[in-house]
Amino acid sequence: MLESLHVKNLALIDEAEVEFKKGLNILTGETGAGKSIIIGSVNLALGAKADKDYIRTGAEYALIELVFSLNEEQKKRIEELEFPIEDDTLILQRKLMQGRSICRVNGESVSMGQLRQLSGVLLDMCGQHEHQQLLGKEKPAQLLDAFAGKKLAELKDNLKKSYREYRQLQKELSENALDEQTRKREMDLLSFEVNEIEEAALIPEEEEELEKSYRKMSSARQLQETAGLVYGITGYEEDGSAGELIGRAVRELKNVIMLDEEAGILADQLLEIDNLLNDFNRSMADYQESLTFDEEEYARIRDRLDLINHLKGKYGQTVEAVLQELEEKKKRLMQLSDYEEYYRQLSGKLAEEKEKLLQYCKAVSGIRKAEAEELSKKLAEAMRDLNFLNVDFAVTVISDEEYLSEQGYDRTEFLISTNPGEAKKPLSQVASGGELSRIMLAFKSVFADTEETPTLVFDEIDAGISGKTAWKVSEKLGQLSREHQIICITHLPQIAAMGDVHFLIEKQIEGERTVTRIRELKEEESALELARLLGGGEVTEAVMTNAREMKQMALKSKN
Repeated sequence: MLESLHVKNLALIDEAEVEFKKGLNILTGETGAGKSIIIGSVNLALGAKADKDYIRTGAEYALIELVFSLNEEQKKRIEELEFPIEDDTLILQRKLMQGRSICRVNGESVSMGQLRQLSGVLLDMCGQHEHQQLLGKEKPAQLLDAFAGKKLAELKDNLKKSYREYRQLQKELSENALDEQTRKREMDLLSFEVNEIEEAALIPEEEEELEKSYRKMSSARQLQETAGLVYGITGYEEDGSAGELIGRAVRELKNVIMLDEEAGILADQLLEIDNLLNDFNRSMADYQESLTFDEEEYARIRDRLDLINHLKGKYGQTVEAVLQELEEKKKRLMQLSDYEEYYRQLSGKLAEEKEKLLQYCKAVSGIRKAEAEELSKKLAEAMRDLNFLNVDFAVTVISDEEYLSEQGYDRTEFLISTNPGEAKKPLSQVASGGELSRIMLAFKSVFADTEETPTLVFDEIDAGISGKTAWKVSEKLGQLSREHQIICITHLPQIAAMGDVHFLIEKQIEGERTVTRIRELKEEESALELARLLGGGEVTEAVMTNAREMKQMALKSKN
C-alpha cells in the first residue's frame, strides 16, 4: 500500500508530507485549495507527463517521493520487471527540472517508461478519465476477460497463436496467387539466380584464404625487397653484415680463452648467438625463395574474389548468407514448378488452421457468455447497492465468424436501463457522468476479490450525486476499504464521514506567498470539516450535531 507522499516545490506546495493509513483515506478541502495537486503529484511520481509550470515559482526543481509497502504478489511482479526491492519497500522519486526530470526506484535511476511500468502494479487511479474509459469499444471485452481470469488464460494464448498462424498462411496464399505469365517470369529469374550461385561453387571458408593470398601476392615485390635486405644484413657474405661481424668476434675471443676462463664462457655464448643467427639466415633464404609472383594465379584469385563479392552484393552479406539464399530460391523454384499442388496444399493448410481457430473461438466464446451472465448479475446487484433502484444491466457477447481477431470472434458490450419499461441501450447512450462514476465503483467492488492492486485512488467519485445516493456510494467505499487501501478526494460529507482517516487540504498566505498545506484531522476537527461540507456560511451547533451524527452513522455502517 501507499505509506507516504512527500512533495517539495510543486505548484502551490512548498513542502508537504502525508502518511496514509490502511482503510479509507479521505481528502477534503475548499475548491481551489490544491486537492488536484496532491493526486497530480502521485501521477507525476508514477510517470505522468510533466509541465515546466509545475515547478514552484522561484524554485530550481520540484521533488515527489512515494513510499510503498509491498505484498507478495506485488514483489513477484516487480521482480519480473527487474526493479530492486529492499525489505518489502519500494521508494519512487521523481525530480522535475527545467526541460528534464530524474526518476529513481530505490535509489537507482530508471527511465520514464520503466517508471510507468510500475504504476499498474502499485495503485489503480480512478478519476474522470477512467470513468470515461467504460465507454470505449475495447473496455467491455477487457473487463469481461479479466473477470473470467484463469478460465480463459490458456485458451486465449492458444487462440492468439492459432490466429497468427492463420494470418501468416493467409498472407502466404495471397502473395502466391499468381497468373501463368507472372509465374513463368518468376521461374525464369529464379532459374538464372540459382544457376549463377551454383556455378560459383562457393565454399564458406574459401574467401578468407583467398584474401590472405591476395594480400600476400599484392605485396610480393615489397616483401621480396625486404626479405633480400634482411638476408644480406644477417648473412655472412657482405662486409659489415651481422654474421660476418659476429664470426670475427668469435675468432677474436678464441685467441684469448687460454688467458682467462671468463673469456671462454663469453666465447661460448657468442658462438650460440652465431648458430642462432645462422639458422635464421637460412630460414630467411627459404622465405625469400617462396616469394614468387605468378601473374596467372594472381589474376585467378582476383577474379574469384570479384565473383564472390558480386554474389554477396546481390544475395547476402556473407558467403553463408548467399548459400542460404540459394536454398530458399531452390525451394521457391520447386514450389513454382509444381504450382498447382503447392497452392492446393497451402489452401488446405489455411482451411485446417481456420477450423482450428474457430474451435478455439467457440470455446473462448462459450466461457465468455457464461461469465457474462455471472458478471451481469454481480454488477446489477452492486449498482442497486449504489442506488440504481431499477437497474437492468447486461454484459452481452455477440459472436460473428466474420469478425475474427486474436481475441476471438466476439464483440462485447455493456447494456443498461435505469428506468422501468425502457429497453436496455449501450452504456455510452444512457449513462451520465455521475452515473458513470458509480458504475465504475460497482466494477471496482465486483472485481475487489481478484484485484491485484491493493491501493485504489478515487477522484471525482462523487460527481453528480447527493443525498441517499451519496450514502450508498459511501457505504460501498467502506466495504472496499476492508480489503483495499482507498484514497478518496470528495466534496460530500456522506463520503467523508466514512473515512478511517481524514486529511484536510487548505490554501494559506504565508509571507506574501500562497501555499497549500495538508494535515491529518483529529476526531473533532473531522466533525468540524463535515459541518463545513454540510453547507452554510456559519457552522452552528445544530450543524455540528448533524456532522457528529453522520460520523456515528458511518461508524455503525462500517461495523
